[in-house]
Amino acid sequence: MARVIGDTRDMLQDRIFLKKAVMIALPVALQGMLNTIVNLVDTMMIGQLGETTIAAVGLANKVFFVFSLLVFGVASGSGVLAAQYWGNHDAKNIRKVTGLALLIASVGSLFFVLPSVLFPSAVMRIFTDSEGAIRIGAVYLTVAALSYPFTALTNVYVAMLRAVGRVKAPVMISCMTILINITLNYILIFGHFGAPQLGAQGAAIATLTARIAESAAILCVVYLTHTPIAGRPGELFGYSRAFFRQFLGTASPVIANEFIWGLGTTMYSLAYGRMGDNAVASITIATTIQDIAVVLFQGLSAATAVILGNEMGAGKLKQAEKYAKNFFILQFLVTLAAMVFCYVIRGNIIAMYSISPEVAANVNQCLIVFILYMPFKMFNFVNIVGVLRSGGDTKMCLILDTSGVWLIGVPMAFLGGLYLRQTIAVVYAMVMSEEIYKTVVGYLRYRQKKWLRNLAVELDGHA
Repeated sequence: MARVIGDTRDMLQDRIFLKKAVMIALPVALQGMLNTIVNLVDTMMIGQLGETTIAAVGLANKVFFVFSLLVFGVASGSGVLAAQYWGNHDAKNIRKVTGLALLIASVGSLFFVLPSVLFPSAVMRIFTDSEGAIRIGAVYLTVAALSYPFTALTNVYVAMLRAVGRVKAPVMISCMTILINITLNYILIFGHFGAPQLGAQGAAIATLTARIAESAAILCVVYLTHTPIAGRPGELFGYSRAFFRQFLGTASPVIANEFIWGLGTTMYSLAYGRMGDNAVASITIATTIQDIAVVLFQGLSAATAVILGNEMGAGKLKQAEKYAKNFFILQFLVTLAAMVFCYVIRGNIIAMYSISPEVAANVNQCLIVFILYMPFKMFNFVNIVGVLRSGGDTKMCLILDTSGVWLIGVPMAFLGGLYLRQTIAVVYAMVMSEEIYKTVVGYLRYRQKKWLRNLAVELDGHA
């Protein structure tokens, strides 16, 4: 106990570490918070149209959820390499990473856009058998899917900017995107200022417009301010065999990780969708509220990956090991504060929705489950997305995430929801038990120190 207190005191007194962590984590968390606010406002506005509409849009967005995880995998895996190259002052290979990530993310987006635009009703039937939800969701999905390529471009460039320490501009761009999205939502969903009342379709048009503006703005920042990732086509594309091998070895497990994990969590929606519109509306609202807390740890895990990657790329492995311990301490302290915050505000936020008492009670119970699991879930954020990935231990991250969701989470969702016919809160608690498994196995992997590697030097040795 005395050692833990001593380590915590040392971490809090390490001003250099805290400054680095805050400078990266805060803008990333703020950007995530802004996106969450948009989702919150979206859900509230759409909620005025009824619980079936909430369920329809929530299920339609599961397609975007899986797609966004694929893009996150591409951006995250590429960011691991870019952060280490930046620590090694290697701008040339950073541009190569950027180009390859853009290529993979853009091509990947087409596999989601085409079925969503051409066969939207068939896609919606994967998630629900409610005809009302299928009809509304198909209209929303047809338009919203067109935003996916723009999202791919934006996310890759934001990850690369983050890897080289440029974290403020994406936040400012997010603020602009939010204003566009919310304003157009208000106008198009409800038909204000002479516009037609389009309902869920209006929300999709607002999202598409905002994403186009966001991608245009990020390109202006990258090229007009001459950032290290601003490369000509010849600098972005064309790769040596050694580079391509290292990119695939580091990034492909992350891409597979996020995509397979995303498919698994989408399977939860298949179970929830067959528990009725009230269950789907409850978990949709609860998840949106939970995202307020989750963004803090997304910022913290992003800071972990960038800072540890920079240190290892510069050959400072001992410093990286020390910083990893500091991040775990910081994560625990922030988790305690977040648990209290979520518990206190949950009632006030639920009251902002126009929902039935039954749905409100379900949302409240789901949030209590989330709060109880937070210590496990947030440790996994920092350990898997931050520490283990920062040194290229991405295959273990793949094993951890995919085994958790497919061997524990998915069976629990169908067992609890369709066979035992439990309430949505009980099913959610059963699904979240995967976080305990990942905490135990992930901590043991962290202790093995196989993540402590200088990837930039390894590439130089094989070039």
